[in-house]
Amino acid sequence: MLEINTWTFWLRHVLEVAATMAFTLSGVMAAARSRLDAVGVYAVAFLAAFGGGTLRDLLLDRRPFFWVAHVEYLWGVMALTTAAMLFMRQRHFAPTEKAMQLPDALGLGLFTAVGVDVSLDYQMPALVAVLLGVVTGVFGGVLRDIVRSEIPSAFSDHRPYALCAFLGGWVFWGLQTMPMPAWLALVGCVLVTAGMRLWALWANWRLPLWRVD
Repeated sequence: MLEINTWTFWLRHVLEVAATMAFTLSGVMAAARSRLDAVGVYAVAFLAAFGGGTLRDLLLDRRPFFWVAHVEYLWGVMALTTAAMLFMRQRHFAPTEKAMQLPDALGLGLFTAVGVDVSLDYQMPALVAVLLGVVTGVFGGVLRDIVRSEIPSAFSDHRPYALCAFLGGWVFWGLQTMPMPAWLALVGCVLVTAGMRLWALWANWRLPLWRVD
């Protein structure tokens, strides 16, 4: 049991690092599309990378925050942001909406899985844990768009986003109640959440609009 718990702990850490890097890239590309200066690019990248996890930790009264406990996350985001800016400048990379979709979808799946896992460790009820997984996966992107004076894409493009995180969170909860290795719940949540988001983008699946006459 100790080996499984240790393996799950390290897998969660790896997923959190991967999610942080994925949302960092989405933040850099979003900032580049808005033609921000270097300070603005770093600010947007940090908000995208840490916003959702910070809100989760605040709601759980979890101290220190995940990025305070792992200062290497800060160095990693700074290094990746710097490298991405240099690459875009030298390669004349066009930071289009389509280019943002892959890191954004991966970050959504990865952070949702980590958010649900951390919340269940804090003995949260299933619904609360799933919703905190959604917060972890979605809120960084919401902040990324708000500071750029845009309606968050999670609410405005009408293609399932938070819904993917919500369903993926329930997949996590369902798998962890079964007699199987704990890490499968993390992997299953990532695959379902990110996979559904990418499929929705590819198929252009849109949620019905709420119309008020």
